[in-house]
Amino acid sequence: MLDQLEKEIVQYLTPEGKLTSVGELAWGEIPTDLKKQFFQWMTQIRIFDRKMILLQRQGRIGTYAPLEGQEAAQVGSALALSQDDWVFPSYREHGVALIMGMPMQQVILYWAGRVEGCRPPKGVRLMPPAVPIATQIPHAVGAAWAAKLRRESYVSVAYFGDGATSEGDFHEGCNFAGVFRLPAILFCQNNGYAISVPFSRQSASATVAEKASAYGFPGVCIDGNDVLAVFVTMSEAIQKARSGQGPTLIEAVTYRKGAHTTADDASRYRPSDEVEEWIYRRDPLVRYSLLLQQDGCLTKAEMEEWEEECMQKVEKAVKIAESFPKADATHLFAHVFDSLPPSLEQQKEALQHLEGGYPWEK
Repeated sequence: MLDQLEKEIVQYLTPEGKLTSVGELAWGEIPTDLKKQFFQWMTQIRIFDRKMILLQRQGRIGTYAPLEGQEAAQVGSALALSQDDWVFPSYREHGVALIMGMPMQQVILYWAGRVEGCRPPKGVRLMPPAVPIATQIPHAVGAAWAAKLRRESYVSVAYFGDGATSEGDFHEGCNFAGVFRLPAILFCQNNGYAISVPFSRQSASATVAEKASAYGFPGVCIDGNDVLAVFVTMSEAIQKARSGQGPTLIEAVTYRKGAHTTADDASRYRPSDEVEEWIYRRDPLVRYSLLLQQDGCLTKAEMEEWEEECMQKVEKAVKIAESFPKADATHLFAHVFDSLPPSLEQQKEALQHLEGGYPWEK
């Protein structure tokens, strides 16, 4: 994947923590507070992610989709959005959800199988994570169409992985967005694999970004582990969308450090030299930390202090999430059918009539 992309990928910050020529120009225009926020959010999300894996291994939440390695793609893109914009995530955008305003304890509740984890606070324009692959893309495009019809200024963003580009929903969404020149951002986090299937077995094209040309709008391939390139590219795409210039397809080339989910063993299909290259040479947080220290924006002591604060925030959120009362079992039957079919209605009634707990609890 790297060999194919190196010549055309947009990069502002190298893996060694050095700014490129375009990166130096961008760095001078970014406020110091925002520079710190990039680091703070990437650190917060990584610490949260690692804690979630521990909770899953301890049986305190269900199957979980790790995101470590993809922090820059999520932080750089989400911080470019406004609170008025709509976000349509897949199941790996926990970082985006937190930045958009989803309380951390509710993200935990989602992975614990609780319906409360799907309900963002009032004013947070975040849809529930889409587990079916690519189904959120037409939804995002539909929201963008509504913005255009109503003459509203919000942008609609669909987040998805490279595997989603093999689905019809992706192509239908792109086609519709292109034909109607909608204020939509199609943000692909290409982490190289659709579970165990490498991108080279999904598509004959070298990039996802080049697919946009078939639908009449721009596609940009960026280093997804470079938070600066992500932020600037996303900001430019948003500006175009708000000004009526139509959609953009952004391909953020990144890598998940761990498995697809906690039910997966990535060592069975990913070569060890590839994993080592991405984990030890291309880490998004390491390269950005080097830049901050070299530039004098943050000291190592300040970074360590923030890490400790992040840990405390995560522990507090876990405590709140686990203090919720036991879930009502009838939630299993909610939010799927407007009117339950007879077979499910019978099951629901039987569950409601159980006395003294479930048989296995007696």
